[in-house]
Amino acid sequence: MAKTTPNHTQTVSGWAAHDSSGKITPYTFKRRENGGTDVTIKILYCGICHTDVHHAKDDWGITMYPVVPGHEITGVITKVGSDVEGFKDGDKVGVGCLAASCLDCEYCKTDQENYCEKLQFVYNGIFWDGSITYGGYSQMLVVDYRYVVHIPESLPMDAAAPLLCAGITVFSPLKDHGLVSTAGKRIGVVGLGGLGHMAVKFGKAFGHHVTVISTSPSKQAEAKERLGADDFIISTNPDQLQAAKRSLDFILDTVSADHALLPILELLKVNGTLFIVGAPDKPLQLPAFPLIFGKRSIKGGIIGGIKETQEMLDVCGKHNITCDIELIKADTINEAFQRLLKNDVRYRFVIDIANASPAT
Repeated sequence: MAKTTPNHTQTVSGWAAHDSSGKITPYTFKRRENGGTDVTIKILYCGICHTDVHHAKDDWGITMYPVVPGHEITGVITKVGSDVEGFKDGDKVGVGCLAASCLDCEYCKTDQENYCEKLQFVYNGIFWDGSITYGGYSQMLVVDYRYVVHIPESLPMDAAAPLLCAGITVFSPLKDHGLVSTAGKRIGVVGLGGLGHMAVKFGKAFGHHVTVISTSPSKQAEAKERLGADDFIISTNPDQLQAAKRSLDFILDTVSADHALLPILELLKVNGTLFIVGAPDKPLQLPAFPLIFGKRSIKGGIIGGIKETQEMLDVCGKHNITCDIELIKADTINEAFQRLLKNDVRYRFVIDIANASPAT
């Protein structure tokens, strides 16, 4: 299948991986002309997600090289197609994981296009015209307006970028379980990384008692003093786990490393829910007894639809919620990848695309 079509005439500077080494290098490629339902965006910032590293290294065996990663994109609209509604030149906007869906199935028609069977992602996907999609590690993007959201004026564009993936990934399950509109629940957050720290911020903003569950004792002070978590459980400490047994209504598991579910499930009350948004490489073992003796549920999910993403951003604007970021230059992406694999970031790298030199 062709990587581009004859309509791809715009030369764009970006950064790509070309093989399973995952090394990111400058890359010049073509994007399509702005169509009737498209907007053209000058990219200012792009967050780095664990998914970017997986795709760059072909960890999942699905990468189409060269791959231009990046699905946490913020920028400014520079061109608007004739059929575009709700956007204009100069608007501050964001683009997340979604580039296309069928627009006709039950999920697309109920604002759950993120679960459409024909969903295509903003990079390493196949767009409607048959071209391979390239992501936000680039200086410009052409995207169908139906997959674009407005960034509230009150939010800084750099710290808002990770909200397009990390933010919506944890917001969606909280909303799905009534935790955005109803306060006073006891929720747990497993892992204090890019996703986890956003879950803590949301949980506290929505009026809940938040417990961080982590393997790292060193994160306790940060979780409680800086992010406002109420409690901290070291997941390898049997005494702490026993003391917190059946204490939580809902747990959001953000960990992508292999880990045991049994001690986590035991923390849930009867009828409690464990919601998984992390993606470990190996299958998780599912213990039956804590489920059947506690009437507990395990669910999972990815990001959210566009309508829900806009709602999340509006909530962030209202509560002044942003991601804690480390802003980097484009020529240090590879170093950021290595640090990310070591969890050496608090809590999300964001590439300063606006001040990057064009690819040569």
